[in-house]
Amino acid sequence: MSDLPRKAVTRTAKLAALPLGFAGRATWGLGKRIGGKSAELVAREVQQRTADQLFKVLGELKGGAMKLGQALSVFESALPEEVAGPYRAALTKLQEAAPPLPSATVHAVLAERLGEEWRELFLEFEDKPSAAASIGQVHRAVWHDGRKVAVKVQYPGAGEALLSDLTQLSRFARLLGPLIPGMDIKPLIKELRDRVSEELDYEQEAQSQRRHAEEFADDPDVVVPGVVHQSDQVLVTEWIDGVPLADVIADGTPEQRDRAGQLLARFLFSGPARTGLLHADPHPGNFRLLPAAPSVATDGEGDLDDAMDSGAARWRLGVLDFGTVDRLPGGLPQTIGDSLRLTLQGDAASVYELLREEGFVKDSIDLEPDAVLDYLLPIIEPAEVDEFTFSRTWMRQQAARIADPRSPAHQLGKQLNLPPAYLLIHRVTLSTIGVLCQLGATVRLREELESWLPGFLLQDEEEQDEAGQAEEEQAEEDWAEEEWAEDAPTGFEAAEPTAGAAAAGAESK
Repeated sequence: MSDLPRKAVTRTAKLAALPLGFAGRATWGLGKRIGGKSAELVAREVQQRTADQLFKVLGELKGGAMKLGQALSVFESALPEEVAGPYRAALTKLQEAAPPLPSATVHAVLAERLGEEWRELFLEFEDKPSAAASIGQVHRAVWHDGRKVAVKVQYPGAGEALLSDLTQLSRFARLLGPLIPGMDIKPLIKELRDRVSEELDYEQEAQSQRRHAEEFADDPDVVVPGVVHQSDQVLVTEWIDGVPLADVIADGTPEQRDRAGQLLARFLFSGPARTGLLHADPHPGNFRLLPAAPSVATDGEGDLDDAMDSGAARWRLGVLDFGTVDRLPGGLPQTIGDSLRLTLQGDAASVYELLREEGFVKDSIDLEPDAVLDYLLPIIEPAEVDEFTFSRTWMRQQAARIADPRSPAHQLGKQLNLPPAYLLIHRVTLSTIGVLCQLGATVRLREELESWLPGFLLQDEEEQDEAGQAEEEQAEEDWAEEEWAEDAPTGFEAAEPTAGAAAAGAESK
């Protein structure tokens, strides 16, 4: 595969073959059931065969097809292990790479967008891409001032391909349902389609990346590369070395997995509060793990253990690709924090009223508040405890609970509504949880919620915490004064101690 298939008839033919294959497997599955195999076993076999064909086609086509594949890949944790195992490697590959464009095509785009003398902008330029994704590929280079840079080149015809693919996929989205239990894929495809223009707009992406780079410039935990140059179809940013998150998922130690998960959760919740933007494409291909000391960084292809000799506790999270963001000027909606807090408090009536006010429960529907609470509690289990271990087992349990048509959770879930303003937030949150489950990370999620999610920690609780801290500080000062007075030389009247004297007295004790 050496070029992006742009002709509508070529792309449509490949995608049209998918539902035919799905239908054939359904017939094959029916035959197996008649032959005596259990429905559950047959369903898993059909699921696996569907996934094999789907991801093979999506990876070949790039464009919107591959974009859907990346969006789905973070949910593989929800699949039964015997189904997910065989093609997990294929999903990881899909997240990190795709067949590249030929050098001549890349050079033509650079000449058109940067000028015929584009090579003068670079001291070095590698024709072989370091990464290839849904609408563009990235080349390593050295900018004319000596900085190492990443040059992101958009595929010619990517916009047309994106729209064509997603339109075609939406026509048989229902057939993809069994692939990810408990997930309605059609709204996901629609949301991806609605954001095509944003994904293609490199000027907007550059603005979003600059905003994050400025805010996180001195952050000890998060690294965002700066923007060096931007034009239509070409975006040049600083290069950051590091280990792909997919490598940590595959080979990381428990300590490395926990640190990566904590950083990912921290970025998810702190980003909107600090920048007013939500990074909305959280698949593993968009994250790197960087050592604390630049001297031990690799070129991105080195050994994981060698790159991380500085210790997982000091890792930083490198964040890439700001082509899709959600604009949240006030940070994440307080309704989310209020709902989580009230759910954890068991206040079913207040939770139900809040969800109805925000449109999660339509006026035409009446639900039992306690049933809604029972539906939500398992989902927010990670926020109940100081730290929670995300796992594929937990993810599969949640997916099965919601996907089983016989379960009350499934019936209630069908009656709930997701307001448009929350659609992208919902997808990003689910995707991030999917990645945390792939990592198997133990994360202090509640700590991040308390720090960054409006409404999760009541204002009076925050004030009480501050008041309690002030009381502790005052008690320490009083203790220091008493100790100083007791130790004052006899025959002298104790004077009011200075802050320095009080501290010295406390230290001597």
